[in-house]
Amino acid sequence: MTNQAEGKRVALWIDHRRAIVVTLINDVEATTIIESDVERQLGRTDGVRSNVKHEAVHVPHDDSRDRKFNAQIDVYYDRVIAAFQGAQTIAIFGPGEAKGELRKRIEKTVPEKCVVSVETADKMTTPEIEAKARVGFHPMARRHGES
Repeated sequence: MTNQAEGKRVALWIDHRRAIVVTLINDVEATTIIESDVERQLGRTDGVRSNVKHEAVHVPHDDSRDRKFNAQIDVYYDRVIAAFQGAQTIAIFGPGEAKGELRKRIEKTVPEKCVVSVETADKMTTPEIEAKARVGFHPMARRHGES
């Protein structure tokens, strides 16, 4: 009996604002775009700095802003992970820290064994990501975990 997830491959491009997830199962392709709800500039309104002088009691401490950001980013990563649950091979690429943070979150929260590769990539269009998924993943992803 074969597992339904057998052969399920995922390629995704991610940053802190958006994830584009391409899932391939038996040559059938599906693309999902997940927007994050993470505030870009915590403590600012529409990214505009205030000209008002701040007193210590009116400005949240950096650690409280960090906790809020981390809580928001964890929810975002969990939504991304839910989009490819059961995948055996995952290729993650993107321009910044999000790709490595997502990999750590996968290793921490996903009970299934899966092969994960991470690559740095600049902004990509959805068709470019889909093409990269069809062509295949980084060669290291195929070798990782083999005897």
